[in-house]
Amino acid sequence: MSQAIQSNSHMTMMREPVFLNKAAELTPVIRRRKTCPLNAIRLCEDPQAVHGWSMEPIDTADAYLQKSFSTGDSLILDFGTHGVGWLTFACDYTGSPPDAPAHLRFTFGETLCEIAEPFSEYEGWLSSSWLQQHDEYIDVIPSTIQLSRRYCFRYLKITVVSLSPKYQLRLTDVTFETVSSAPETHPACDTRDAQLRRIDEISVLTLRNCMQEVFEDGPKRDRRLWLGDLRLQALVNNVTFKNHDLVRRCLYLFSGHRREDGMVSANIFTRPHVIADDTFLFDYSLFYVDILNDYVLETQDVATAKELWPIALRQIELALDRCDTDGLVTDSSDWWSFIDWHEKLNKQGPSQGVLIYCLHKAIQLAQICQPELCERLSATLSRLMAGARRLWDPARGLYVSGAERQISYATQIWMVLADIGDGAHQRTVMENLLHSSPEIGMNTPYMRHHFIAALLKTGMRERAIEEIKKYWGKMVEYGADTFWELFDPEHPDFSPYGSKLINSYCHAWSCTPSWFIRQYGL
Repeated sequence: MSQAIQSNSHMTMMREPVFLNKAAELTPVIRRRKTCPLNAIRLCEDPQAVHGWSMEPIDTADAYLQKSFSTGDSLILDFGTHGVGWLTFACDYTGSPPDAPAHLRFTFGETLCEIAEPFSEYEGWLSSSWLQQHDEYIDVIPSTIQLSRRYCFRYLKITVVSLSPKYQLRLTDVTFETVSSAPETHPACDTRDAQLRRIDEISVLTLRNCMQEVFEDGPKRDRRLWLGDLRLQALVNNVTFKNHDLVRRCLYLFSGHRREDGMVSANIFTRPHVIADDTFLFDYSLFYVDILNDYVLETQDVATAKELWPIALRQIELALDRCDTDGLVTDSSDWWSFIDWHEKLNKQGPSQGVLIYCLHKAIQLAQICQPELCERLSATLSRLMAGARRLWDPARGLYVSGAERQISYATQIWMVLADIGDGAHQRTVMENLLHSSPEIGMNTPYMRHHFIAALLKTGMRERAIEEIKKYWGKMVEYGADTFWELFDPEHPDFSPYGSKLINSYCHAWSCTPSWFIRQYGL
């Protein structure tokens, strides 16, 4: 039985204990692995490097940690690759017995810029509490200490903020216990292309580090289960780790705490208990349908499909409420459809495509769960596809969006993925898109995923490979260990949050090259 509760934003929410209990039963085992730093490094200002910084080793970590450190000293350790977990260190002293606490500051960086540029100068609009820095006061020396928070990094800067002048500090051991719910092994990638194989490796590590008790969007920030990210993570999981129970758990979590009208939230907090965030996105809620359909196709778990079908259907019904009598999504200022991080992007056209795409998936689910509904849903689909055709501009050979008839990558991509027109028409749309290169482009790997999907759908296999190499391959050239939340090759410092320091450099929606490479045999 569902329970109505009031959220902090005065929005009435429903809690479904049955679903939440099933999600709890599917909580995964967290696997742990200890790693040690490889080298001590120094930073170098380098205008040719991404974000303006490069590094050079100065000693092995073991040798460098033989030194004693005084107030004002600092060191930077390189662990060799990106990880998520818990830092432990042991310390001792030289000189007189410690007569005052040791104050150490730990700064964690997924990239070098987070180590090199002072957090005190951060002026982004996301909370600075997401910046990975930790102050530790050590009263008893020698001692062994595990930091109280989980961190996500490759590079670690340790600064000795203050000691008594009577003693120096030695760091006798620094270890990093990485954590993930991903299995230790996964099927090998059989591509013969060395560059694609490297991109696949980084994609898999990106997914692994985001697989915790849920599929997190990013282990640095926000550390939450987001629907849009989950959809893409589930695809890569299908061809790598095959942890389908974790996908099922996440579906139950979204089902277990919903808005009073039945809409699923864009993201879920799981601690101290399950709470749906008060952010609701038109496109993300619809993707619940796609995730459930994909899960059922992959697992043949019809029982779960039938159990969650009413929630999936409700997302379609709520989205249809935004459509006018001609089957076109209404564009107004009272909604939020994500699509991409682009402040100038009009969302009507791509949202129309997302709705049609997800209605196709709903009809597939209805064939399993409620066949008598298929005829009505198919009629609705025809009406929406007719509405989409109203956005076609024959003079430009592209689809428009909004009152100003905006041309964007996102609108063309989603009309193709929604299967508007026949194959020849969709191919023409993609050819016209590539030829015209609209000003309203793509800002995230999330949007690039859909671009690659549309290229492959229209038979542009070689162009899809070229785009994967040009985009994700460029991150590899820049030294990425895991793939980034945001990346514009022309403007590597781009951030919608006001600072590259707050960007996530291991992000779930960026891991999908593995799916394309493995699913399509690239």
